[in-house]
Amino acid sequence: MFKRVLAALATCALAASAWAAAPLDGPLTIVVGYPPGGSSDHIARLVAERLKARVGVSVIVENKTGAGGRISAQGLRNADAQRNVLLLGNPAVMVVAPLVYADPGYDAQRDFKPVSLVSSYKFAVAVSADSPRQDIQALRAWLKQNPDRFTVGVPATGSLPHFFALMLGSEIGQQAEVVGYRGSGPLISELIGGILPQAIDTLDTLLPQHQGGRVRILATSGTQREASLPDVPTFREAGIDLAADGWNAFFAPAAMPQDKAERLGRDIAAVMSDPAMQQAVRAANLEPVSADAAQTAQALAAYRRQWEPVVRQSGFKAAQ
Repeated sequence: MFKRVLAALATCALAASAWAAAPLDGPLTIVVGYPPGGSSDHIARLVAERLKARVGVSVIVENKTGAGGRISAQGLRNADAQRNVLLLGNPAVMVVAPLVYADPGYDAQRDFKPVSLVSSYKFAVAVSADSPRQDIQALRAWLKQNPDRFTVGVPATGSLPHFFALMLGSEIGQQAEVVGYRGSGPLISELIGGILPQAIDTLDTLLPQHQGGRVRILATSGTQREASLPDVPTFREAGIDLAADGWNAFFAPAAMPQDKAERLGRDIAAVMSDPAMQQAVRAANLEPVSADAAQTAQALAAYRRQWEPVVRQSGFKAAQ
């Protein structure tokens, strides 16, 4: 359901309005829960640079890291109603954390208002470039003969790649032993070195390694092949009924007046509909999305319907 909603938003991007709203009543801060240089930080800065012309004030990106992005969400929850502040959130913070932590420090549905989806991304399974498993069919055949070797590395325990690995194991009838790393860097290092037999991460993370000949992507999680990987099938093309997306979206504190949240949603959607912006986002191996507040809420509800049962059924609980 979410994939259909997201596809409709991506293909029916809002046209930039010729009319610009009055300037905001003070600077706008975009909070990112991850360090500078990552994909979340990158898209936040792309939006900030272009958004300032529409809102008529300076737009500042603030990296507030810690606890897998939860610190930034906790800060937004307590933001003053008169402050112009948005959080660039993702499913790990807005969908997964509330299900796996006894007390994440916020209520994802009560404490925030969806403002605007800005990008989506896929997942992929990869092996080292030296692996004898040349394609997904070879991997499945090998796992059938070696069911105790289905060890899957993911960038973090409790991340979306973690639950995608569990979904993959369920679809192919193999019990996945998921190993969480402290980020994509060490995960990819051990995959390249052959220490790890296979890994699942976001496509934008794995793609440069694949293109550099250091790892081999065997399948991707979209509903159609990636243009940058014409020889790599989707899981469904390989006979595995599995498709999933992740996303980045802006959220406002619940205390923000509704008309302001909706206005910011329209402004960001207009920024995201610009062809130059879409090209910049695709250059980061992400898919641009243009959606206002109502469309974002609809897509988020569909996403929760897809992922919440997977997370709950896994029985996974994170330590505080």
